[in-house]
Amino acid sequence: MQRTMKKTTIIAGPCVIESAELLDTVAHELVRINSVLGTDIIFKASFDKANRTSIRSFRGPGLEHGLQMLADVKSKYGLRVLTDIHETWQAAPAGEVCDVLQIPAFLCRQTDLLVAAAKTGRTVNVKKAQFLSGRDMRYPVEKARDAGAQDVWLTERGNMMGYNNLVVDFRNIPDMLELVPTVIMDCTHSVQRPGGSDGKTGGDRRYVPQMALAAKAFGATGYFFEVHPTPDQGLSDAANMLELEKLEGLVEKLID
Repeated sequence: MQRTMKKTTIIAGPCVIESAELLDTVAHELVRINSVLGTDIIFKASFDKANRTSIRSFRGPGLEHGLQMLADVKSKYGLRVLTDIHETWQAAPAGEVCDVLQIPAFLCRQTDLLVAAAKTGRTVNVKKAQFLSGRDMRYPVEKARDAGAQDVWLTERGNMMGYNNLVVDFRNIPDMLELVPTVIMDCTHSVQRPGGSDGKTGGDRRYVPQMALAAKAFGATGYFFEVHPTPDQGLSDAANMLELEKLEGLVEKLID
C-alpha cells in the first residue's frame, strides 16, 4: 500500500511589519520558491512586537493597519498567513485574517490567551517557553483543545542557559511529537542572545542552517524562519533573521 507523506510545514517572513514594500518583496520570493520546490510556505509577520527589550524599540504598525497589510498579502499572493497575538482581544480580529494564530513563548501558559485563540477556529501554534521542557507543553495543548482547537502545533525555540543565552535540547522535538502531530523548529529565534546587545536582542544567524538540519534529524515536521532581504537593516531581530536569498537553498535541503 502506498503511504501519503505529510508535506513539510515551512513558515517564513520578516520579524515585524516594517513596510508594505518589505512584505511584497518577501511574499514575491515565497511564491517563487513555492513554484520551484512545490512547497506551501506560510507567510509570517507581526503587527506588534509587544515584548521588545527596550521601550524605544520599533514595535510595528499596530493591529488594525497591520492586519490590513497581512490581508493584502493573502489576497495578492495567495499565501496562507500567520501572526502572533499577545492579548485576548486581538484573537478574534486576527483570526478573521490569519490562517494560523501564534502564541509567543513567554505567553504559552496564559490560559485566557490560549482559549481566545482556540475559539477562533484557526490553527493555533504555541511556541514552547524558554523555561519549559517539551513534555511540559502538554498543558498548553490541553487548554487549547479543551477550548475547541482542532489543530494545535508546537514550536521549539530553545531554553535559557544562564543570562542572555539560549541552548536547544533537540530531545524536546520527539517529546512534543507525542503530544501533537506538527512540531516546528524555530530556527532563527533559537540563535538569539535575548536582551544581550545594549538594549536589544542579539544573536548569530550563522547557526540557522545547523539548527534546521539538526531539528530534521530529530524528526521535526516543520521549520520557522524569519527572513529579510537586508537583515542587518531590519527593525527587529536583525542579528538573527536569515538572508532572504538563502531561504530557497535551505528549504530544498529540508524537504529532500
